[in-house]
Formats: sequence, C-alpha cells, structure tokens
Amino acid sequence: MSSADQPSAPDFSRNDGLIAAIAQDAATGEVLMVAWMNAEAYDETLRTGRAVYYSRSRGRLWRKGEESGHSQAVRAIYIDCDADAVLLKVEQVGAACHEGYRSCFFRQVTPQGLKVIAPRLADPEKIYKQG
Repeated sequence: MSSADQPSAPDFSRNDGLIAAIAQDAATGEVLMVAWMNAEAYDETLRTGRAVYYSRSRGRLWRKGEESGHSQAVRAIYIDCDADAVLLKVEQVGAACHEGYRSCFFRQVTPQGLKVIAPRLADPEKIYKQG
C-alpha cells in the first residue's frame, strides 16, 4: 500500500460514527483508559491539544477533566491500521478513572477473583457533581 492509500484521518463512517480511543501515559506507556470519539470530539482534540471524548451515556461531548479537573494534555495521536481506533499519548493530571484511580485498569483477574492493584487517588463523590 502506498502512502497515498493511507488514511489521513480516522474513519467515522462505521459504528454509529464512533471510534475507540485509548489513552496512554506518554511518559510511562501505562494504559489509562478506553473511551469513544466521534468526529467532533476528534476535531476538538486536534484543535485544542486536550482530550475530548464522546460520552454515550450522556449523549454529548465529554471534555476530560471538565468536572473533576483531571485532564489529559495530548502529546501524540496514532491511528490504527483500519482507521477505526486512535491511541492518544497523554500527560494525565490526576486520576484518569471516574472511580478515582490513575488508570481504569486497576483490577486484576486472579484465580481468587478480581483484585484491586492500585491506590485510589480521589474520592469520586468529592470530585463529580451529584445529581
């Protein structure tokens, strides 16, 4: 495949206009979270350098850190081979997980069941609006 055949942007034509977005710590490589982006979220992320996702439960854009203050400054963006997922290398401020952990992947599967393997950095009841 020549460089002319390579996609220049993610393909939002499938999956109801959504693509998977993986946030990874730019310095350590730790996977922080997986979310969804639509074209508007992707464009705003490119324009502002701040991670913006699409919240399926809220039905609107979700600017990471808008309520919690736990934001993501985007340092690099990669598009996968099918152009239906992006990898954001970010500088994470605070917890990436809405449950107050640095990473959403804070539970490990063990023979005894799930085990929490990371400390909670923030109390979700204190950082998110209730209502």
